[in-house]
Amino acid sequence: AEKGYSLAHQESVLSKFSEVKDFKVLRTFTEDYSAKTFERPQWTKILSFIKANKGLVQKIVFLRWDRFSRNQLDALTMIKYLDKLGIKVESVEQPLDLSIPDNKMLLALYLTAPEIENDKNSIRTIEASRRAKLEGCWMGTAPKGYKNFRDGKNSTLIRDEKAPLIIESFERMASGAYSAEEVRKWLYSKGVKMTKNNFPFIIRNQVYIGKIHIKEYKDNPE
Repeated sequence: AEKGYSLAHQESVLSKFSEVKDFKVLRTFTEDYSAKTFERPQWTKILSFIKANKGLVQKIVFLRWDRFSRNQLDALTMIKYLDKLGIKVESVEQPLDLSIPDNKMLLALYLTAPEIENDKNSIRTIEASRRAKLEGCWMGTAPKGYKNFRDGKNSTLIRDEKAPLIIESFERMASGAYSAEEVRKWLYSKGVKMTKNNFPFIIRNQVYIGKIHIKEYKDNPE
């Protein structure tokens, strides 16, 4: 989807395959969501189309099994569900006749391989995130008073125009002369908008009290 070729290629192959097989194409669904789950917009539309056209859909065709699903258990459950509706699923590049018991072993291989790849990617992402945090990089959305900033390849924080207001809000809280709600309303009047429920997250955020080490630019280096 990012490079603009994959989806068009898949649709072209599926169209030619259906023409050769003499399939009547009722509708083509295109999406750029990962197939690691069936909770994706276009798949929801497919199921809605099936319900709205009972008995009309006989087959769902896709390029490879990892385009159908990247989760073995979910895939097998969906296949059984579709089978009860009289609908078969078919891969162009990895064809399998699922009425043959032995082919279920090959199906498990096709489904497990992308699932393993997903799991490995998740582990690598978590490890990279932990390493980045240890090196003082900021991995999430910047808290109030900061904005996200790229220091070369590293993600860090830079103070924004609301930083002085956040500092003063802490000073007001520390003085004991103001309640949390009074400080929140004061911040709100200064343009730092937040709900009553969200304000406690600011005054308890460990970033502000130095328990989380980050590489911070106090002034914009530019």
